Amino acid sequence: MHFVILIIIVAVAVFLITRMKPKGEATPPPGGVMGSIGPASPDRLRRLEDIEAIRKLLNDYGRHLDRRDFQAYAELFAQDGVWDGGFGAATGPAEIQAMMEKSIGGELIDGAQGNFHVLTNADIDVKGDAGLAWSRWTFVAQNPDKSARVLYAGRYDDQLIREDGRWKFKRRQVSGDLPGQAPPSGPPS
Repeated sequence: MHFVILIIIVAVAVFLITRMKPKGEATPPPGGVMGSIGPASPDRLRRLEDIEAIRKLLNDYGRHLDRRDFQAYAELFAQDGVWDGGFGAATGPAEIQAMMEKSIGGELIDGAQGNFHVLTNADIDVKGDAGLAWSRWTFVAQNPDKSARVLYAGRYDDQLIREDGRWKFKRRQVSGDLPGQAPPSGPPS
């Protein structure tokens, strides 16, 4: 019985493969009009891969910051990358790492965390080896009774660059929206 089912599956697969259009020939959706996405191309694929790599950069930023892994955090910045926010401004990975160690301090956190960032609403645009991103951050901390509370919230305005084949921050502007502090005197993030 299993052999018969396998033969039917193979026959259907061969039939479907022989009915496929040649590579690069897109089939219009119902209604006959291609949407704004258009057919796949190497440039389009590269752009989507770049956007996903930048999304990973944004997430790595939060993960390294929350773990207090300031060396890995600083390596997310270009050689002349700038962090500008509530602690002031720093240029280059070494200076950024030193500023974070001085401003936040603490040991590397491997387990449960009593505070963390929630990163959302990423809007990413890429043109070649440069990009822009805008996103929101929320800083959550634990109350003495173990309940959670939002301490601060704000936004990131990023200029990005591909450096040595990897996306990095060229400039990260950190702005605080809650509890209502204006940049650059926003909360630590």
